Amino acid sequence: MRERICDGLGFLGIELDRERNAKNAPLFSSDTVRVKVRVIRTDEELMITSSTARVLNLGSIQGT
Repeated sequence: MRERICDGLGFLGIELDRERNAKNAPLFSSDTVRVKVRVIRTDEELMITSSTARVLNLGSIQGT
């Protein structure tokens, strides 16, 4: 997935390091490029739930 996303973005200074990507490294861009590409882990469902609870004034929802 990351490879497909980054493919063709060399004009922005993005170049994928295939070995790092295969190892699921947190930094998977090449060392020689200007733009560093990183994996940012998130729990999108928790973020949506928390935002919804805040809008509905239900308080905060904590992740497990």
